[in-house]
Amino acid sequence: MPTRREDPLGRGGCQHASVGGDAPLQWSHRRLLPEPRSDLLVEEEAGLEPLLYVAVVGSGEATEELYELARKVGRLVTERNGVVVCGGLSGVMEAAAHGANEAGGVAIGILPDEDRRRANEYLTYSIVTGMGQARNLAVVCSGDVIIAVGGEYGTLSEIGLALKVGRPVVTLGSWDLGRHVTAAASPEDAVEAAFAVAKR
Repeated sequence: MPTRREDPLGRGGCQHASVGGDAPLQWSHRRLLPEPRSDLLVEEEAGLEPLLYVAVVGSGEATEELYELARKVGRLVTERNGVVVCGGLSGVMEAAAHGANEAGGVAIGILPDEDRRRANEYLTYSIVTGMGQARNLAVVCSGDVIIAVGGEYGTLSEIGLALKVGRPVVTLGSWDLGRHVTAAASPEDAVEAAFAVAKR
């Protein structure tokens, strides 16, 4: 049996005696690995922008115009090494995931249901919550910054929750809340503003 003794070099570990007890005791050690390097450091050294989670929020029903706006937002976020987070259903949520998907990126859907049957087809990962509208808080907390595209009262609640927990909000054709949000005129402006305010 290995015996636990104090290593004179302070290395820690177990001493193992050979059969017969004549050979010198040998030390075996578990190698201590360094902590994993953060994605932030790796990405900076590779010349990439730091990984940013962008929650794209909006109505579950979207006009063709809003759908294309949100789709472009999702694509532009991916092109800047971002991850799209959304509510996982249809409308603006689907459009943002669609844009991320076609650009080869990651789209995470946080669903209000207890199963995935209503999840849109463009999600990379779906998370079921069984929380109903209360899942809006999980959506905004999962984003480092929020982009609201169009939207109704559900979107307004997400904007309010985001501001309450300290997440910056960029709006695109959405609620006019004055100085509390950053208003953008195009998907390009919205994504540029989102990455800018998230770094402050």
